[in-house]
Amino acid sequence: MSDMTPTTLTTGPSAASLSGAGSGAASGATGRTVIADAVVAKVAGIAARDVPGVHALGGGAARAFGALRDVVGSQDLAQGIRVEVGETQVAADVTIVVEYPLPMSEVADQVRAAVAAAIEQLIGMEVAEVNVAIVDVHIPGVDDDDETTAPATTRVR
Repeated sequence: MSDMTPTTLTTGPSAASLSGAGSGAASGATGRTVIADAVVAKVAGIAARDVPGVHALGGGAARAFGALRDVVGSQDLAQGIRVEVGETQVAADVTIVVEYPLPMSEVADQVRAAVAAAIEQLIGMEVAEVNVAIVDVHIPGVDDDDETTAPATTRVR
């Protein structure tokens, strides 16, 4: 399903059960709520980032583009997230980089639980599945691009 396809949720009592309802602001008002798939992906991304042990979301290319976005002051909160939204259920694929030396299966389980809870609580849809792909491990001090932690090498003068 495309990231731009909106999800429609119908809320309130059905039109057939309304008898002479006068005020549209009443708590029993009917209508449609449309939630874009990109919003569902963003909610999932925020939940995944909040899990301790998740260093980053997305594969190498996505993280490279994310670094460029960070330079210009922009951030893609749905980076590394792909969602498929049906009429009543959501399936999510989450790609993460885990901090070393944390147990990867535990971090993945926590990401799965956090993403499912956020979608169910904030979006109001049932979560069919959350697939977590661990594509890299971040080793503090070794993987950092910070010049203070990276050893200086001189090749040719």
